[in-house]
Amino acid sequence: MAGAASPLALSVLDQCPVRAGSTPADAIREAVKLARATDRLGYRRYWLAEHHNSQSLACAAPEALIGQVAAATSRIRVGSGGVMLSHYSALKVAEVFRMLETLYPGRIDLGIGRAPGSDRFTAHLLAHGPGRLGVQHYPEQVADLLGYLGRGHEDDRLNGVRAMPLGDTQPEVWLLGSSLGSARFAAYFGCPFSFAHFIQPRDAEAALELYRKEYRPSDSHPEPRASVGVSAMVADTDEEANRQSLSRFLWWIRLTQGQPGPFPSLEEAEAHEFTEADRVVQRKMRARSLVGAPDAVAARARELAERLGVAELVVLTICPSFEARLRSYELLADAVGLRNHG
Repeated sequence: MAGAASPLALSVLDQCPVRAGSTPADAIREAVKLARATDRLGYRRYWLAEHHNSQSLACAAPEALIGQVAAATSRIRVGSGGVMLSHYSALKVAEVFRMLETLYPGRIDLGIGRAPGSDRFTAHLLAHGPGRLGVQHYPEQVADLLGYLGRGHEDDRLNGVRAMPLGDTQPEVWLLGSSLGSARFAAYFGCPFSFAHFIQPRDAEAALELYRKEYRPSDSHPEPRASVGVSAMVADTDEEANRQSLSRFLWWIRLTQGQPGPFPSLEEAEAHEFTEADRVVQRKMRARSLVGAPDAVAARARELAERLGVAELVVLTICPSFEARLRSYELLADAVGLRNHG
């Protein structure tokens, strides 16, 4: 368990949010700016999510943006959070991340998941062609990916094929998910596991317990290693943090009602007349988010990490302005003491 004696590590999950009045290009440029800042603040990783055909989340190709972020930073690990493996050839994904690892040795993470990251029709187009595989083939794809990276899985079937270019270091492969099934896959393959608490908080304890119970040691990871993805909004006061959170809450409510679009401005969110049903959704979202002033959020973060037995939280923050978003990561880093323990 991660107790008080262990410093809490923080990482970043960036979904490249598109705010009202801004463009997807702005969101991509802000990702590089935020990565530079969180590198200086002491965050451990910077993960870029994959979403397709989205008006609100700009990064459809994390593998393309990872190199830009890694080039703009010096210490922080950079990776995918994650690549939706079912859409792609396992060999091609392995080659892309071997190339990134060659360019930035010791700094690249390959986080993979099995969610579509899109609507059903877009997912169909991404997997277009006679060789497309359904999600039921995901475990086989994971085994192939690890084999191409030299992890020893399915060597005979792959006929010795390896992802190029070869090198002295390997990208670190993480399995991502929000279910017991994802935890079981990570345990079976002996990979680190990151659970998306911000998506499905109810299953977090059970999934992580299952992961540790069924873990099969691998050469690269003899012991289980887990992190938890959390939604957080930190401001100087609880009141301001709650205000900044309104935009994301309203965006989600509209999305569930079939009204996709950029994240609303603070003025639009404050002026919106929330129905009672909206407020129920808002309360549920707030309950699974870390929202408030720095010390309160840091205390909740430590409690969550200790309860789930992890030493690292991957923090997702979305709000109406880049300045408030950056401020949130700064306040959380200081409250947890990142810069004090490197």
